[in-house]
Amino acid sequence: MPTVLVILPEGFEELEAVAPIDVLRRAGVSVTVAALGSDRRVTGRNAMVMEADCLLAELPSPPPTADALFLPGGPGVARLRADPRVRALVLQHHTAGAWIAAICAAPVVLHDAGLLAGRRYTAHPSVAGELTAILASERTVIDGKILTSRGAGTALDFGLALVAQLTSPATATEIHRAICA
Repeated sequence: MPTVLVILPEGFEELEAVAPIDVLRRAGVSVTVAALGSDRRVTGRNAMVMEADCLLAELPSPPPTADALFLPGGPGVARLRADPRVRALVLQHHTAGAWIAAICAAPVVLHDAGLLAGRRYTAHPSVAGELTAILASERTVIDGKILTSRGAGTALDFGLALVAQLTSPATATEIHRAICA
């Protein structure tokens, strides 16, 4: 069973976290949601509260490499960027050949880690000043083992693309049909 580690900061964009987590779990992927802060209850940008499975600090140091590391977007991306553990996890997963998935503004975390140079990617227009090579017309972009997506409106596409990579395209198609996407 594939594994995904999701890092959830305060101020995460709810749809960008919940939709991909939902379709991943429908596909039988083992998803661990780790709160970045000191409380498992994490408040999103729209005041929705999500309970994480654990705190990032509770995981072994370094945490085991998952098949994919997933970073949701929203204003909480500033917290992801500021935490050295997140950069270390990004580099750990990249070095191990695992998938790294970032949506909305979260690709800036990959940029900070030096992973976007020479790659195709997309992101939210709000970070276009930093990420000058955004493929603005693409909903999701895969380059190597990096998956990026534009924002809340592409969260389902993003989740299904990750399902296709971690399980199979047939599984992604089956979920797509089942949820009437």
